[in-house]
Amino acid sequence: MNRTFQEANARPDSEARRARFGVSALFSINGFTYTNVVPWLPVIKTQLGLNNTEFGLAIAAMPTGAILTGMLAGPLIHWFGSGRTAVGTSLVSVGALPFIALAHDWWMLATSLFVLGCADAWTDSAQNSHGLRVQRRYRRTIINTFHAVWSLAAVSGGLLGAAMAGSGTPILWHLGGVTVLLGTANLLVAGMLLPGPEHSERQDGTNTQDGEGARFPVHSLALLAMLSVLLMFAGGIEDSAASWGAVYMTSELSAPLFLAAMPFVACQSMMTVGRLLGDRVTDRFGPATVGRACGALAAGGMAIALLGVHPVAAVIGFGVMGLGVSTLFPLTLAAAGSIPGVRTGDGVTVVSWLGRVGFLGFPPLVGFLADSSDLGIALWVISGAGIGALLLASALRPRT
Repeated sequence: MNRTFQEANARPDSEARRARFGVSALFSINGFTYTNVVPWLPVIKTQLGLNNTEFGLAIAAMPTGAILTGMLAGPLIHWFGSGRTAVGTSLVSVGALPFIALAHDWWMLATSLFVLGCADAWTDSAQNSHGLRVQRRYRRTIINTFHAVWSLAAVSGGLLGAAMAGSGTPILWHLGGVTVLLGTANLLVAGMLLPGPEHSERQDGTNTQDGEGARFPVHSLALLAMLSVLLMFAGGIEDSAASWGAVYMTSELSAPLFLAAMPFVACQSMMTVGRLLGDRVTDRFGPATVGRACGALAAGGMAIALLGVHPVAAVIGFGVMGLGVSTLFPLTLAAAGSIPGVRTGDGVTVVSWLGRVGFLGFPPLVGFLADSSDLGIALWVISGAGIGALLLASALRPRT
């Protein structure tokens, strides 16, 4: 029986329980922020009179900001602590929403999204780092639940945004109201998080003395590289349902528009279920075993979608794939934040930053292969990413 599973009944103190609620709130705020904007994007494009190229470049400003500045999260966490960094950068993310609503030209829209992308990358690393502090206090896995909360908040934000856009509510009223709501929530969360230095809960000898820069011992570099590639694969798998699910259904299977949306819905739904169940499963069988199973499910799910040659089979396959990828992201970040000799914030930041390449690199790769052959063949790359995750899952094993 896994040692962590034996400790699962250990009752955390009230400070840890309060901090867990605070971190869950941070993940909720993060998931709810940009998804309120997404349903408004067609309206913004029309109001600003942007063509497709201009609009695409404006949207690309967000991941560009995350890539260019994401590595600053490690120093921010070291200087201010993961809790304060998460709250502060989350306020920056939320504060960008009214500027998106007020954008009167391409530059203002792109700049607002660039700032949002920068702050989102910093928040992502900081909230995961603080979540790992809380997990160590619990002495059992809880990181998957945080990501499940994020998924639920993301769906809720999208639904609210769609309702507001569909009802004719002015965009500034909607996004301004969301800013006030989330900004207030951020300030309330600040008092719930764990005090003290970042290394307080670590028992592997890793500490963070003032004035030290990021340090990556030689023995940790290979592990960081493996975890980074694993997160790239997870990012590519997770993105495939959103980027290619509907296109595959319509172009390859001639599915109606309603069914074309179902691969994304199935993937997101099963991913949320997997994250809600992932903590107990991880404590029972260990992260490496769960990672291998998830890689196999992701690869097999895409294979079902491609070999079934039927809309229903495709929806089922994308759902299985979503269940497979569900715990790969949180478990990889947890492993990166627990490498002996590497500060939690630095490990999470480096792997998270490199992992974003998966979200940026896989869609054009699939598109290029689809133009060279067809989409049904190109999507086998996603199944290959699942096999790659299976092979790299040993990197998730806890190190001491």
